This record gives sequence, C-alpha cells and structure tokens, in this order.
Amino acid sequence: MAIDAYTTTCRQLRGIAESLLAGPQFRATGTIRLAVRPAGFVGTALPVEVQGTDFAWPEGRVALSGPLPALEQATGLAFGPPEGVYTVVDPLPADAVLDLDAAAANDVYRSLYAGGQALVTFAPDEHPVLWPEHFDVSVVVDEVNYGVSPGDSFHERAYAYVSPWQSRSGEFWNAPFGAARALDLAVSETDLTDSIVDFFERGRNHL
Repeated sequence: MAIDAYTTTCRQLRGIAESLLAGPQFRATGTIRLAVRPAGFVGTALPVEVQGTDFAWPEGRVALSGPLPALEQATGLAFGPPEGVYTVVDPLPADAVLDLDAAAANDVYRSLYAGGQALVTFAPDEHPVLWPEHFDVSVVVDEVNYGVSPGDSFHERAYAYVSPWQSRSGEFWNAPFGAARALDLAVSETDLTDSIVDFFERGRNHL
C-alpha cells in the first residue's frame, strides 16, 4: 500500500469523524466523544457509525465515496465540525470528494481498536474515547495521556504514545509530547494489543 493512500485515507476518516459524527452529535447532544469498533467507529450519543467504507445510521447506509454534499443530503446530517469546543485544524472541506482505500481504512481501524482493547486492559476503570480533534483513542490516568493514533503530522503511520502533563527527560521519552512507539500492523490482533499494553506499562514504570 502506498504511503499516500494510507495518509489520504486516514485524513479523510479523521475528517469524517470530526464533521459527520462528532459535529452533528455535538449539536444534538452536547458531546464530541466517539468510540472505536473492530471495523470503524461510532457516535456515543448519536446512532451514526462508520463501518468499513460505509456510513450507517438508523434509516440507511451509504458508501463513503464521492462528493460530500451528496453524502450530506443522503444522511440528512449537517456536515461540519463541533464549533466552540476546540480549535479546528485542517478540517475536511465541505466540498471534498471521498476516495477511501479499503486496505488503508482497515489498518486505521485495526490500530484504533487494538488501542482501545489495550487501554481497557491497562486501565480497566477508564473508558477509552476516540477524540475527533486528534483522531486518537485515549484515556487519562494520573495526569498522563495514554493512547493510540493511526497517524498524524508527527508520525505518518500508527503509533502508541504516553504523554505526561508534565514533561519528562530520559531515553524513554523520545517525542515532543512524551514517548511514542510505532505499531506493527502485520502481527495478529492479540500480539498488537499486547505490544501496546507493554508499552503503556513501560511508560508508567518510567514516570
């Protein structure tokens, strides 16, 4: 898979999460929180979800492809990010034409879902949230953010991170925000989840 196909698909999915799930959900219910699923992600307070390369809601299902205005018309949802909650950076244009790569989308979902499962194991008292502004799944434990990103401006591919609210120094802390580890999505789901849990545990031990 070309790196451009992955980064383009990841960016589009982030925009969909922000403007087709979190935005409408926030305007209807006041929350931007989303949740990960094995093959996509869902609203936590609005019955809308991404399933593979489709978008589903109680009244229907449509492919996430082609012009966004047509998708907006089909779903009846008002496209746009949740305004006034956070500073919106690089939103998906309202006139964008979606062209998701199915294999890339699957890699995005695998990384996020494994991250969610790892967080449940690592911090069973917390509830992993997929945050639309960064498109990462995370929890906060004792003023430390633990999470997984499918890729962003820091690292193009999926990675796990440990981000203390107070900066740390030392070999383990290899990123501007704390520590990061690239994920190997070629391994089994169990091995992927276990590797993320191991990294979180190492991070906690280094605090």
